[in-house]
Amino acid sequence: MVEAVIEVEVVYAAVDRQVLLTVIVPMGATVRDALFKSGLSSEFPELDLASCPVGVFGKVVAEPAIRLVQAGDRIEVYRPLLADPKEVRRLRAAKAAEAKARNQ
Repeated sequence: MVEAVIEVEVVYAAVDRQVLLTVIVPMGATVRDALFKSGLSSEFPELDLASCPVGVFGKVVAEPAIRLVQAGDRIEVYRPLLADPKEVRRLRAAKAAEAKARNQ
């Protein structure tokens, strides 16, 4: 009997390059199953696929070991942020306010 399979994409953007892989997994596979099958860990040994944050089409998946993939899903592997975006905006606004005060 032939096992039913589906095709999904796994994407990862490192600092220096981006990778988009097509992965064929059996029906009932989870997001983590697809990640391990993708082979990303061999290309990016620093990437911990067992615990890294991931999403599907831009929405974070809270439990990738449970969430089943569907045909055509785009699984995205996220890198940690280098800086908090709120803090960066706050600093930029403070700097602009300071510059405006000096020019008056």
